[in-house]
Amino acid sequence: MRNAKRALIASVAMSIVAASPAAAQKKYDPGASDSEIRVGNIMPYSGPASAYGTVGKAQAAYFRMINEHGGINGRKIIFVSYDDAYSPPKTVEQARKLVEGDEVLLIFSSLGTASNSAIQKYMNAKKVPQLFVATGGTKWGDPKNFPWTMGYQPNYQSEGRIYAKYILAHHAAGKVAVLFQNDDYGKDVLKGLKDGLGSKAAMIIAEMPYEVADPTVDSQVVRLKASGADIFVNIATPKFAAQAIKKVAELGWKPVHILNNVSGSIGSVLRPAGFENSKGILSTAYFKDQTDPALANDPGVKEWVAFMDKYFPEGDKTNNSNVTGYTTAQLLVRVLTKCGDNLTRANVMREAASLKDVELGMLLPGIKVNTSPTDYFPLKELQMRRFNGEGWELFGPVMSGEIGS
Repeated sequence: MRNAKRALIASVAMSIVAASPAAAQKKYDPGASDSEIRVGNIMPYSGPASAYGTVGKAQAAYFRMINEHGGINGRKIIFVSYDDAYSPPKTVEQARKLVEGDEVLLIFSSLGTASNSAIQKYMNAKKVPQLFVATGGTKWGDPKNFPWTMGYQPNYQSEGRIYAKYILAHHAAGKVAVLFQNDDYGKDVLKGLKDGLGSKAAMIIAEMPYEVADPTVDSQVVRLKASGADIFVNIATPKFAAQAIKKVAELGWKPVHILNNVSGSIGSVLRPAGFENSKGILSTAYFKDQTDPALANDPGVKEWVAFMDKYFPEGDKTNNSNVTGYTTAQLLVRVLTKCGDNLTRANVMREAASLKDVELGMLLPGIKVNTSPTDYFPLKELQMRRFNGEGWELFGPVMSGEIGS
């Protein structure tokens, strides 16, 4: 482990040096100076999506590590993260506070489709980067209309199309029932699923929405089982995804169970739902399974474990969200390092939109970060996986759900 920690420190140092630009005249916007870079963030530390709050905690830990090793080009990261309880009106309030009160250089990795939708026009009107949005909404890849907003993870419609490819290849005669969160996030995955099924979209015989304020999704699952479907597509955030998994088992329903990527965490979803209840569930992944014993000696996993041990020891190593926080923070550090002494908001977006074949230690082999001025989706590929009762097993090729792929 000592060697892993040394490798982690060396990796951080080399990435910073490799990305360091030549000396140039210093240029600053609000949130940047000779000594610091102020980064804003909004997370659901409370409320119905509070399971995701650990993403922000992992990011804060990563920035502490960077600061401990000299910061970014000599500047310390000041990470200002506020709770919005997964409530869009609260997100608006916190975004205004960050931009107009705290005067951050950018808002980074704020979580939730509805939450980010509520501030997208404001951020673009203010010309403040809304960078690496922590949601797969398709709307985050629209540089023509929203040049200050950039996504991060593979978009939800692409994910839905990948599930459709799997269903058509392996269960073409099946009947599909869908549980989905009744907002842009849930509707985006569902649209991708329907688009991917194309002329076979009538395979979907039941759809049941739920609201984030609902106490449970038990009644929806009961009605979906009653439809006679033998394929269940579970488009839900962790709290409700776990409820649905438990209810499916309680009802004795045995469908092919497809769980959307955002709820694939063993720690926050499958363990609470019960490993036996979760056995056989299908999902997708774009980063390595940190719980897989076969990856214990993988360099990227070893670096992540060393990071968790030293900088976030209270974090749950079985929770995928702590990998998400780590990788997104890693990518932001790369972008800010590339900015050098030109720490203007416009330059942050230019550098974020010029990432070429960036490899991050926790991404699956073959998946790299690529952006351009016309491509605001850094990650585009996913791989199918199956839960075996103890961990996830990848299968099949790395796939893109982009139209035409």
